[in-house]
Amino acid sequence: MITVSDTTAITTLLKAGQEGLLRELFGSVVVPQAVWDELSVFHPCLPEFLFVQSISARGQRLPGTELLGLGEAEAIQLAKEIPADLLLTDDRKARTAASGLGIRCAGLLAVLLEAKTKGRVQSVRAAIEEIEKKGGLYLSNSVKNEALKFAGEQ
Repeated sequence: MITVSDTTAITTLLKAGQEGLLRELFGSVVVPQAVWDELSVFHPCLPEFLFVQSISARGQRLPGTELLGLGEAEAIQLAKEIPADLLLTDDRKARTAASGLGIRCAGLLAVLLEAKTKGRVQSVRAAIEEIEKKGGLYLSNSVKNEALKFAGEQ
């Protein structure tokens, strides 16, 4: 499975010490140069399962990505070019743009649900608390409750 990610999913898991979930679930994750650069600012040592790949037309944006951050826009463009099986992003506007371009998206909660299904985490609730507390990710109660319902933890 070819997986592309924007910055948020990776940096959140790095801060929470849970980046290994990405390797365990996807093997490797591909990021565009803009995401690699953003990650490198805050994380001087990036995991070996991350691979940087250039997009074909830097500076040109796909329709619907004009107002997104550079990392999100390049991740969408890379996911379209490769083509990727999955784009990891928690940005609502990025998901809308990517979906409009036919790119399948998932966020960190989907990663946690998949990790529970595969026995990589025992409790989605505990994992959510960890990424909120240590990773700095904000999730509304309604979003968390929906994930917990899917995980059978409500």
